[in-house]
Amino acid sequence: MCGCNGNFLLSSMAVCLLSLPFRHVTFSPLHSNSYGNYRYRKTRQICKAFSKNHLSLDLLEQSKLVLDVKEKLQRQWPELPVGKKGRDDEEMILWFLKDRRFNADDAITKLTKAIMWRQEFRVSNISEETVKDITSTGKAYLHDYPDLNGRPVLVVVAAKHIPAKHDLTESEKLCIYLIEKAMERLSTEEGNILGIFDLRGFGTENADLAFMKFLIDVFYYYYPRRLGEVLFVDAPFLFKPFWQIVKPLLKSYANL
Repeated sequence: MCGCNGNFLLSSMAVCLLSLPFRHVTFSPLHSNSYGNYRYRKTRQICKAFSKNHLSLDLLEQSKLVLDVKEKLQRQWPELPVGKKGRDDEEMILWFLKDRRFNADDAITKLTKAIMWRQEFRVSNISEETVKDITSTGKAYLHDYPDLNGRPVLVVVAAKHIPAKHDLTESEKLCIYLIEKAMERLSTEEGNILGIFDLRGFGTENADLAFMKFLIDVFYYYYPRRLGEVLFVDAPFLFKPFWQIVKPLLKSYANL
C-alpha cells in the first residue's frame, strides 16, 4: 500500500464496500482470494440515505437556525468551551444540524454530547508526540495522497493490530489523532473520509470488538457523516465470524 503514488487505486482489490453513514453493506468479491466461495453478495439496507431524507432549507433558513442553536447553547450550556469545535463554532453547529435533518433539539443533544466527549477524551492534547509509540506499530496511518474524489485516506493494517499487546486507550488515541489530521485535509466543509481496512493476514489475534465498537461510536456520535466509504481489502475467511458480530452493531444505529 505504501508504495502507491498518485491517487489511491484499491477498488479493484476490494472484497467489501461499505457506504456510510450506515446505509448499506455490499459484499462483492472482485477476484479470487482466501474466501473461496464467499457468498455475501446481497445488499442490505441498514438505514435510509441522508441525502434523500434530510429537510431541505435554503441558506438563509440554515443561517437563522444556526444562530438559534448557538443562542440556545449559550443559555443552556454556558459551561461548554467556545472557539473551534466549541459550542459557538457555527460550522460545527451547521454540520450537526444537517446530520439531524435540521431538528434543532436533536442537533443540540448530539452536539453537546460530542463537545463534552472532546473534553473528557482530551482531544486537544493528542499530538504526534503523544501517539508516537502506538504509531510506530504501523497499524494505522493517514495516506500521503487523497483518493480519486479528493478525500483523505485512512488506512488500517489489521494484521498489525494486536489487542493483547496494544493498550486499548492508546489505540483509541491514535484513531482520534488520525481522524483529526484527516479532517484538516478536507477540501470542503462538506467533505468526508475514505477508510481502508487492509485485512491481509488478519487472524483471531487481531479481532477487537471493543475497539470496533469505539470506532462505530466515534463516527456516529462525534464525527457524524465524516466517513464516506470503507473498503475492506482481501478479507480472509477468519474475518467472516467477526463481521457477523459487528453487523448488528451497525444495524443498531438505524433507528437513532
